[in-house]
This record gives sequence, C-alpha cells and structure tokens, in this order.
Amino acid sequence: MNKGELVAAVAEKAGMTKANAELAVNAVLETITDTLGQGDTVALVGFGSFAVKATAERKGRNPSTGQEITIAASKKPTFTAGKSLKDAVA
Repeated sequence: MNKGELVAAVAEKAGMTKANAELAVNAVLETITDTLGQGDTVALVGFGSFAVKATAERKGRNPSTGQEITIAASKKPTFTAGKSLKDAVA
C-alpha cells in the first residue's frame, strides 16, 4: 500500500473526502516526524511505538577493497509493534 492508497482507505473508513483524509494522514506523519526529530517517543497503545535509537561509532570494511573504515555514530528511527498489531499479523 502506498500513500495514495492509504489516503483512499482512510477516507473510506472515516467517511470523509480524500482531500480531508490526505490532510489528516499528512498531519499524523508530520507530527510523528517532528516528535522523533526532537528525540521524543510516539507510543500508540496497541499499535506500537516510534522511537529514536542512537548507534555508536564502529569499525567496518569497504566491501570492494577490504580496507577498514570507521562508520560514524548516528541516530535512526525505529518502530516496535504493539501486541494488538503483532496478533493481527500472526
């Protein structure tokens, strides 16, 4: 499912226009993005949690030359599924 299909599904389930559904979907995604950018967590009970995970600097290898390189520390967004979501997929 892509974003357009998600908007159409939300519009149908909520009984709203696609334009209003697109505004709602965009607002949710933007809010999650902004919250993670501030380093906070978004927890949706039953669905899951979005969080930011810090990865430490580490050593790696260039696959073409075999030369050892340093991979810089970074922050990555993560998602942990909640019990209801896990049960629905299983």
